[in-house]
Amino acid sequence: MNYIENLKKYLEGIYDRNPFVHLLDMNIVAIREGEAEINMPVDPKKHTNLYNSLHGGAVASLADTVMGVACATMGNRVVTIELNINYIRNAAANEVVHAIGKVIHCGRQTMVVEADMFDTAEKLVAKSRATFMIVGKFENLTPTP
Repeated sequence: MNYIENLKKYLEGIYDRNPFVHLLDMNIVAIREGEAEINMPVDPKKHTNLYNSLHGGAVASLADTVMGVACATMGNRVVTIELNINYIRNAAANEVVHAIGKVIHCGRQTMVVEADMFDTAEKLVAKSRATFMIVGKFENLTPTP
């Protein structure tokens, strides 16, 4: 098993126990060096606003998560220090939002990543960019219980 496959298994284990990611039903679809893809269903009981469409906070959380996973593919443990998001269109309840995060800069201390979120019809829902501070490296990929 290569690093990316090990990392995906490791992150799936970590996120399965992460209460917030678990609450939002985020699932890692794929990871490659410098890129990550995550899906999140728009559950009307968890993810919607008073208009029964995807809540901005839920899509921002998805963006932050997919960008953090993209950072991890470069071997870096990170924390978000700045996040910008542009909301383009609504996603309706019961759709699945697909997020793609791509590293655009990987420095010694910081990383810059972009994310695009798409609805079921593959229309752009939101676009985000964030800066992350590198706080460590992924060296041991054995999940802690």
